[in-house]
Amino acid sequence: MFLLSRNQSQQQHHLFHLYIRTYVDGTIKWVRDRGLDHAVEREKNLLPVMNIKDFIKSEPSKSVPVSIITQKREVLRIPTRPIDLIRKYPSIFEEFLPGGIGIQPHVRLTSQVLELDAEEQLSYQGENCRQRAADQLVKLLMISRFHKIPLSIIDQLKWDLGLPKDYVQSIVPDFPDYFKVVGHQNFASGSGDTRALELVCWNNELATSVLEKMAAKAETGVSKGMPISFPMKFSNGFEMDKKFKKWVDEWQKLPYISPYENASHLSPSSDESDKWAVAILHELLHMLIAKKIEKETILSIGEYFGLRSRFKRALLHHPGIFYLSSKNGTYTVVLKEGYKRGSVIENSPLINIRNKYLHLMNTVKEDSKTTTEQGGTCQQKKEEKERSDDATRKENEAELLDSSDEEAEDDSSNLNARADRKEAAGGRRRHVDFQENVGRNRVRSSKRMNSTSGRPSRDVKRERSNNSKGYQVRTKV
Repeated sequence: MFLLSRNQSQQQHHLFHLYIRTYVDGTIKWVRDRGLDHAVEREKNLLPVMNIKDFIKSEPSKSVPVSIITQKREVLRIPTRPIDLIRKYPSIFEEFLPGGIGIQPHVRLTSQVLELDAEEQLSYQGENCRQRAADQLVKLLMISRFHKIPLSIIDQLKWDLGLPKDYVQSIVPDFPDYFKVVGHQNFASGSGDTRALELVCWNNELATSVLEKMAAKAETGVSKGMPISFPMKFSNGFEMDKKFKKWVDEWQKLPYISPYENASHLSPSSDESDKWAVAILHELLHMLIAKKIEKETILSIGEYFGLRSRFKRALLHHPGIFYLSSKNGTYTVVLKEGYKRGSVIENSPLINIRNKYLHLMNTVKEDSKTTTEQGGTCQQKKEEKERSDDATRKENEAELLDSSDEEAEDDSSNLNARADRKEAAGGRRRHVDFQENVGRNRVRSSKRMNSTSGRPSRDVKRERSNNSKGYQVRTKV
């Protein structure tokens, strides 16, 4: 095996190289990123809610029995019991019993979500949104080895790419110079759906990666095969040892191979192949409107490209570029540079629409507490808490009243004590004052017995205290 120097490898084209394997050894400790976890978790139910919404809207009656939604749970990608999800968002879905049937509940859409859906459809029909969708499809086809991708695979990316559900009818025919649909769909013959989207014409302008554009803005004279560094953002608490830092620095200096070049001939264990796989993943994630995607979905794309194992290794060994979130019961790949403080940086009409859907869903959870079963439970808990607070407040008031009575009694007892001290000074005046004070104490005691009949035991103790200790100061009960 011939070993070539780094300078020689940068000067020559990557097709004529034998590369040295310097891949990092050891285990990389991943650190949880709460901001990115929150960005993933907050959209947990957004996709299934949107799927149910579109399914109901597609029905002629604009309503669907709950049992039908339950049957299509997997197709609609509902993670929990459909009825629980429906009742969780009452400003999205309305549950009702059709007149004259009364057998099973039906579900329809609310006026708020229908207005938001109309705004969403206008966004899809906008010229900018349509052009962006076409550009992303062209870029995806140019990355593919055969410049052709089955529609079944593109369907897995519709949500992440921001494509309308009917993109085959609404987008593809309007860009005949970009791509075309080949194959056929014939389930009757058993052949199934063999349709695929095929590239019609290569687009040099679109075949420039995001990283190459960033490098061109940052410096002049960027040429093919130059070492371009990837932006890296390590999570707080990530510990990088010297060995890993040295490998990362050397890895960043390797020649950058564009994701639109075919470098599949490179050894899968080489660092150059690893950097090329990272370049493809980096470009794919930049195409997505939310800069994140489920791990299994991106790996299925990598499997069609013949790069599944390289994708897996790239995701695991580059925590400064990609983040794997384990929220929502699955792994989600997040492009770190696409987020800032837990929010996606790049703004788009579709992102704004989805944020409005999320706001509507969260508002329902907080405010509509009496319209669903969950809301009823919250209302009951609220009433129970209010009753408990009232009981606690009454107890506090009772204790306050008791302490006030005891303070009054203490004051009277103090007066008796002062009268007792005056007895040494003599005189019948002390005896008269003592008798008056005792009379006042008895009047107060009787009044308290009449007004606080609910606490006889405590008053009995006080009476016993008065009888046993006379006019001396009593201890609190």
